[in-house]
Amino acid sequence: MLEGFTEMDVLAERGFIPGMSKEEQEKLANSETFAIRISNVANMVLFAAKVYASVRSGSLAIIASTLDSLLDLLSGFILWFTAFSMQSPNPYQYPIGKKRMQPLGILVFASVMATLGLQIILESMRTLVSDEGGFRLNKDQERWVVGIMLSVTLVKLLLMLYCRTFKNEIVKAYAQDHFFDVITNVIGLVAVLLANYFDDWMDPVGAIILALYTIRTWSLTVLENVNTLVGKSAAPEYLQKLTYLCWNHHKAVRHIDTVRAYTFGSHYFVEVDIVLPADMPLQVAHDIGEKLQEKLELLPEIERAFVHLDYEFSHKPEHAQSRS
Repeated sequence: MLEGFTEMDVLAERGFIPGMSKEEQEKLANSETFAIRISNVANMVLFAAKVYASVRSGSLAIIASTLDSLLDLLSGFILWFTAFSMQSPNPYQYPIGKKRMQPLGILVFASVMATLGLQIILESMRTLVSDEGGFRLNKDQERWVVGIMLSVTLVKLLLMLYCRTFKNEIVKAYAQDHFFDVITNVIGLVAVLLANYFDDWMDPVGAIILALYTIRTWSLTVLENVNTLVGKSAAPEYLQKLTYLCWNHHKAVRHIDTVRAYTFGSHYFVEVDIVLPADMPLQVAHDIGEKLQEKLELLPEIERAFVHLDYEFSHKPEHAQSRS
């Protein structure tokens, strides 16, 4: 809490928060773009390799892992499209920006992943109850499958570690996806080897485990991103920082009526009601409110701030009907 207050003091005194320079921000943006592009290229190459492994083995677990890679390509396109849309503002059609494109893209991504998982479960159940022939790999097939799956897993592990070094939500979504691929590739390979050396039923069971893991993981992702779209309140600690900044903004501030911050996409919208002297000239009051708005919007988590000026605080809260 004290660190947050100190940060607000620096903002009040200097008018900005010490951080990266413009050149450093551009360098970071280029690095994030490179991470997204290298992930997309890797997903295409690894998908082709896993298609070959699926054809060579005929394993449901490997096919499930391959279909997961196919969705990686689709999800990569979705995330790229959302990032591109956010970088091309249109103040006439989208006057408050396109920041909600980011969680919306992740929601679409997660929905497709969950649909894939359900389809794999249905196919695996059909295989378990059918009387199809046994599952066996010869030595050459086994060598190819093991080599491809281990190589894919290693590449995905390296990409996961690289993408986790970024704070951008889209790049973090890629890191999460790479991590899931490491898990699914290992489970798929283990299921194939167990089915080959012990019993046939282990292959569809491995595919069902992969599907359930996929559905659970992306269901949690959906719940997390839904909160960013429905306007969830910021944490109390963050509201304390904003209140501290507002109180120390100007000596003429007599009371703070309301401080509210809620999610609007990946960032916050902030509403602040401050009380100024009733006899203060409009020009002075306006300048105080405008400078507070500018200070609030300098915070990296805030998309837009609204500052309401009042001369007393005993009335009912504004917009009461919209919150009832």
